[in-house]
Amino acid sequence: MALLFDNFSEWKKACEAEKVPLYQAVIDFEVEQKGKSEEEIWEGVQNAFQVMKDAVVSGLNEDMSSHSGMINNGAKKVMAFETAVLSPEFQKLISRALAAKEVNSCMGRVVAAPTAGASGILPGVLVTLQEIHDISDRKICEALLLGAGVALILEKRASIAGAVGGCQAETGAAAAMASAGIAYCLGGTNDQIFNAVAITIQCMLGLVCDPVAGLVEIPCVVRNASAAAIANSSAQIALADVSAVIPVDECVDAMGEVGQSMEERYKETALGGLAATKTGKAISKRVLIQDIEIEEE
Repeated sequence: MALLFDNFSEWKKACEAEKVPLYQAVIDFEVEQKGKSEEEIWEGVQNAFQVMKDAVVSGLNEDMSSHSGMINNGAKKVMAFETAVLSPEFQKLISRALAAKEVNSCMGRVVAAPTAGASGILPGVLVTLQEIHDISDRKICEALLLGAGVALILEKRASIAGAVGGCQAETGAAAAMASAGIAYCLGGTNDQIFNAVAITIQCMLGLVCDPVAGLVEIPCVVRNASAAAIANSSAQIALADVSAVIPVDECVDAMGEVGQSMEERYKETALGGLAATKTGKAISKRVLIQDIEIEEE
């Protein structure tokens, strides 16, 4: 079964031949690679989803002020704002994605999905999806396993690390995982699920990784919120059978090619983009001074 994760086409073909859902291939992969039982795998995924839900709650109820000062309870402010730009549900989606990521920035407990820098996307998306559509925890866990399969392919054919492929690799991968999960939970076919991944990658392609002061805070937190929105829009498009035109495996290869061609300053080095702005440099200097003062104490 491990061979299935070479590309999406083989994954789909094998599961349809065996007449099993896509997530079953991920379970088989885990059993083969990690030597775990299916029961242990389900327990682990359920625990991961609980941590995601806890991060959302913590981010919206506890003080989320980071040492740098760049994070200051933004999720709570968005959730409490009196005007919903689109709908209360959209406001919740954005707030929850911000909340879980702020927990990470403030040294709280999160699920790296697939990385800590993108840890707000799946919680924001799946908690909101579950609430709106009354989806069972079991179905959400199946979606998480499906998302893990998506990440395995992206890691192998492109990257899921900002230091390797830019932010398209981190928040882009998480958004792709989330859009696949949405499409699956809402009854999408295998083609629609993978089309959602393709559309998401197209929307995230080329995004650089430029953390201010080298911290996974700005622009990382707000990108988690925007990626959650893109995951939903991509799933909505795919479920309506609107084609991505470029097949998902080709989109993944394009993602890898773009990541390889990025200059190093755009790969988590804090040497380019927002990190290299006048304000970004000033924040970096201030944070460095604060760290020195703490060490001296």
